[in-house]
Formats: sequence, structure tokens, C-alpha cells
Amino acid sequence: MLAYVEGRVLEVSENACVLLSAGGVGYEIFLPAHALANLPEKGAAAAFFTCLVVREDAQELFGFSTWDERQTFQVLIGITRVGARTALAILSQFRPDDLRRIVTDDDVMALTRVSGIGKKSAQQIFLELKYKLRASGQPALLPPDMNRPGTVYRDALTGLVNLGYEEDAAALVLRDALAAEPDLDVGGALRAALKALARGK
Repeated sequence: MLAYVEGRVLEVSENACVLLSAGGVGYEIFLPAHALANLPEKGAAAAFFTCLVVREDAQELFGFSTWDERQTFQVLIGITRVGARTALAILSQFRPDDLRRIVTDDDVMALTRVSGIGKKSAQQIFLELKYKLRASGQPALLPPDMNRPGTVYRDALTGLVNLGYEEDAAALVLRDALAAEPDLDVGGALRAALKALARGK
């Protein structure tokens, strides 16, 4: 899959830009509103992580400033009845961290701020998003530095799972522990998580 494109900004439209690669290929890339607003002037260099969406009647390339945002887009288009354009509209309104906070705060109605999403749709999207955020094997919406193998978070989570704890519960407790004390090492994170799990958190 085409996952990254860099080149010079050739043209800009209402919701996309054309990026001319060094090989002479021009890519039309649909972008979130904040990425469009921060585009350099025509002729200047730009680069995006990309996701190619193939439909029966079209192939469209969507671009993002960060890998985290690109992965979040992929999670969003996996939600029932959320197409690529709706996912892009959501990411134009909310950054990945905003979506994490919406789920943490159970702020369903925040999603109605996205054009085209009503109360009923917001509830459906929220429920699936909440599930995908908390489901095991869904690292796309974890904070990026926690997502890499070898981090305190990943190593401590592996330790808890090896001790027999369910990954979902262990992940939630670990995130809380590291949010409260970001400088913990693996041993410290394990101790904090084990104490919280023993309290039935």
C-alpha cells in the first residue's frame, strides 16, 4: 500500500492538494482541514503519510501529517457506515488525542460537532470507537510513544499478561499509572499496575 508521499505542492483545492513527486508523478491527496491550512506555498516541499482507499467507482488517496493520524483514520473507516470522507471530516474536527479524550470522558455528543453526524450516528460511532480503543490488538489509538515495542508501556503490559491478567484491564491500569508518573521504569510501572489491580481498579 502507498503509505508515504513527498514532493512539491503543485496545486491546492478546497479539500486536497496535488503533490508532484521527484519522479514526475502528481498525486491528488485529500487532507484534513488542519493539514490544508498548514500547507506551504506552491512549489515548496511537503510530505504526508497516506492511505489509499479503493471503492468500486474510485481510488482516493488520503494524507496525514503524522503516522498516528493515519492509523486513526484506518480505525475510523473500519467503523460501520463511516466512509473515508466522514473519517476525514472527523479528523478535521478532532486530532487523535481529542478522540481518546472523548472516549475517556464518555463525551458522545462531541461527535455531533462534525458536519453530517447527528445524534444517532454519533452514538453508533462512539460505541464502536470506544470498543476499538479498548480492545486488545488495537494499538493504533494508543499514544505513539507507547505503541513502539521496547517501551516501558509495552514491556510492562507483556509482563502483566504473562502473569495471567487480561490485556484489556492491564492496559487501562498501565495507562493510568504512566499518566500519573511518566518517569516510571518497567519495574515501577509493574508495581503500580499490580497495586491498582489488587485494589480492583
